[in-house]
Amino acid sequence: MEWSRSETVALARNSCTQCHGLGLRLGRGGKVNPCNCVLRSIFRACHARFRYCATKEKYMSRISLEFIPGRERSSSWGRKDEEYVADFILVSRRSLDEFEYQIFKYHFLLGADWKLCCRRLRIDRGTFFHAVYRIEHSLGRVFRELEPYGLFPLDEYFNGSVRSGLGLVPKPPAVAMIASRATRPVVPALRKTA
Repeated sequence: MEWSRSETVALARNSCTQCHGLGLRLGRGGKVNPCNCVLRSIFRACHARFRYCATKEKYMSRISLEFIPGRERSSSWGRKDEEYVADFILVSRRSLDEFEYQIFKYHFLLGADWKLCCRRLRIDRGTFFHAVYRIEHSLGRVFRELEPYGLFPLDEYFNGSVRSGLGLVPKPPAVAMIASRATRPVVPALRKTA
């Protein structure tokens, strides 16, 4: 996956000493990599959406119709909020090791503060915060680079637009489908005369 400045500059911190607010930095071999501040803000955006979906009242959940690209152009019904919560947890469990997943579970999923996590896991404060930054960094990269459909950008996950091999392609709105049916010529009804 290629990282571009247009998608990282909005997520970068202006006070970052690594990228100076640009979001990209040179890596080994002259390769351009995203800065850690960008990856952490990707994780924080995904985590905020996770908390919103998890704490939302269940009667507010809605079912949406999703168009599946391909030759058949079929569609399926889905609950995007519940799917996002499940994807967030399962992707995190797959990509973290055991120690990092325990910190992730206590701090990010259950909402424990650093004192409770340090006491429960028997670690000091410095080890805890270094692990939290490592988790945010690694999961931010995983959420963005996940194939075929990443968890970030959130608008693409929640049916905003679809990435194809040619680039970003907006989904066709339902109004355009209805308008294409209305282009048939209208024939007035003829009345019989007696």
